[in-house]
Amino acid sequence: MVSKQYKKLGIGFLGAAGFLIAFPAYGGIIDDLRSKITGKSTEIERLEQEINEYQKQVSETSKQAKTLQTSVKTLETTQKKLEKDITLTETKLETTTYKIEKITVELGDTASRIEQGNKSIIEMLRTIDEIDQASLVEVMFSNESLADFWDRAEGVARVQEIMSDRVSSLKLAKDELETKKFESEAEKRALARFQDELGDRKVLVDQNKKTKAQLLAETKSKESNYRKILAEKQALMEAFEKELRSYESQLKMVIDQDALPTRGSESLSWPLARVILTQYFGNTEFAKSGAYNGSGHNGIDLGVAVGTKVMASAAGVVTGAGDTDKVCPGASYGKWVLVKHENGLSTLYAHLSLIKVSEGESVPAGGLVGYSGNTGYSTGPHLHFTVYATEGVQVQSRKSKVCGGTYTMPIAPLNAYLNPLDYLPPLP
Repeated sequence: MVSKQYKKLGIGFLGAAGFLIAFPAYGGIIDDLRSKITGKSTEIERLEQEINEYQKQVSETSKQAKTLQTSVKTLETTQKKLEKDITLTETKLETTTYKIEKITVELGDTASRIEQGNKSIIEMLRTIDEIDQASLVEVMFSNESLADFWDRAEGVARVQEIMSDRVSSLKLAKDELETKKFESEAEKRALARFQDELGDRKVLVDQNKKTKAQLLAETKSKESNYRKILAEKQALMEAFEKELRSYESQLKMVIDQDALPTRGSESLSWPLARVILTQYFGNTEFAKSGAYNGSGHNGIDLGVAVGTKVMASAAGVVTGAGDTDKVCPGASYGKWVLVKHENGLSTLYAHLSLIKVSEGESVPAGGLVGYSGNTGYSTGPHLHFTVYATEGVQVQSRKSKVCGGTYTMPIAPLNAYLNPLDYLPPLP
């Protein structure tokens, strides 16, 4: 009877010793998925490099004299860039799907190992318990010699020690299982984001095609017509800017400086992953040329290709979002978003191609606000970024004599406009 129990103990020991080894069937599948993920990661790097090249081309073209030819070239390069964005997003979707599959297999593998380990340990405990309950006489008569008895007793003690280690390993395996479940949920959320982004990318491609078609239709592919339209938009922008600044200059408010973050405190983050500053705040050379009717530039401009993700500079609540082009095409911000932060600042993101938030919505720091674009009055694709003292800015709807309609946008006394560089990290 006791001899059989010792044999059972040996079997249980072997089971407990090997339960943390991955099952071969799972291992092969995991290796295959890991290989696919590596291949897709390499493809993502290649696509990102190609998109970077298109962004550089758009930037270089934007620096050239604004003609019909350069405008069409910018739109064509933008189209290629946006199509690559779609391919990149699709590749990220595939990569994330493989990651989810890999984690699912790993979960199955870990769960199987835990189940096997539980069974082995339970069997060992049962056998050890049976041996412990056997009388000394039974044990003595079940062995050929006293030395053999002591060897077996020492063996039981060693197995008990090893089993204790296996219980610890089993706990680690269970912790690993929970970690994999967490990773799986995170990848599923990422998958949903990429699916949403893919839809956005397709919208942007369609928008760009329509913009090019509209440009060619309005100009009838003639430079002279393009020049005329450009001059009309310039005049409209200047008239609208004069009307707006005339109203804002009449607004008076004492801004509580103590309610604002300390300058240089880096209270805000850059709204773009890659920063190229193309125009500063205040009386820049472009502002001195009369572009803003002598009021100076009320924010900073960041050069960026159409369709780049624009992120919230800090956590906050969206206090407004709109499109001035609906009432006054090509005269102001185009598509814009205003976010109020808890630190006394509010930030504006303008000339967007697509808005991804709505009024009253909370956004985390780094959360997607929209995609950069070329809407409103814009000499080329870029992001206009303004920082306000929150107490001074309001989203207002005002009738415009210049535009002949009612527009909605942020309005503030001139002293509520702050230099964004006072609150952003140093330029990279």
